[in-house]
Amino acid sequence: MKSLEVSRLIRDVQPAHYICKIESFSILVESGMERYESDDFEASGYKWKLCLYPNGNKKRNGENHISLYLAISDTTALPQGWEVNAQFKLFVYDRILDKYLTIQDAGGKIRRFYGMKTEWGFDQLTPLDIFKNESNGYLIEDNCAFGAEVFVTKYAGKGQCLSMIKESKENTYAWKIDNFSTTNESSLIPEEFEAGGRKWKLWLYPKRDIKGKGRSLSLYLELADYATLPPKWRVYAKYKLRMRDQLQSNHFERGVSTWFGDSIKSRGFHSFMLLSDLNDTSKGFIVNNTIIVEAEISITATIKNFT
Repeated sequence: MKSLEVSRLIRDVQPAHYICKIESFSILVESGMERYESDDFEASGYKWKLCLYPNGNKKRNGENHISLYLAISDTTALPQGWEVNAQFKLFVYDRILDKYLTIQDAGGKIRRFYGMKTEWGFDQLTPLDIFKNESNGYLIEDNCAFGAEVFVTKYAGKGQCLSMIKESKENTYAWKIDNFSTTNESSLIPEEFEAGGRKWKLWLYPKRDIKGKGRSLSLYLELADYATLPPKWRVYAKYKLRMRDQLQSNHFERGVSTWFGDSIKSRGFHSFMLLSDLNDTSKGFIVNNTIIVEAEISITATIKNFT
């Protein structure tokens, strides 16, 4: 691995998962042992081991260096087609400073361990001449220590998808109510209409304003198909509720931006407009005993949770 692809830092804290101490390192080098494998250790739910080349891994351009690798172990216990994605750090202990040289892939790169690639690491962890020089603190009285930290990235199977829809300007639902002044209904509900792939309906209460003691008209927009939404889904809507001025187009309107979900199925206004304004013939809201109520939905969004 090229040096530009490797990050080297000094830190105080010892490795979280494993330390391998070696006494009489020079004898290990002289023995001609090409590769030393540590015992297995467990981290992030898997078994691992360190693989040390005290004279460098000559097959991978590691000559005159210490080569050190992390290998996943006991793979026979893993399911067929297994793969493990892990971010790891390898360490060399500096006894003089009582600190750890920390080596990892630049940018915290995540490595994929699988059947054809069971180990990752560093062909040129550190030059042998630097490692053996006692003034650097790595090899003191012929003793040294290496370490490892392993953090596995597991997909938890949870997430969400936010789907935004910008409606066309023509997507306005108009509700014409005839014989408005003679209605005895406490609430009026038109047929459902569709926008943003969802079904909606308006609720109008001619004199329902509770706080205003019957001085205002109440108007709401309801997500009509909320019962079909899967658990924890939410629907966002940006919309305007409007009372049309049928004479001069000086419409009365109020805007809303809100989320609909399990706890909120409708949103609007207890006091949408004063009845005195509605009944003012000069303002054109009631013409021939007819009113026109509109819902203009400009933006919708759905949050879908998935597992």
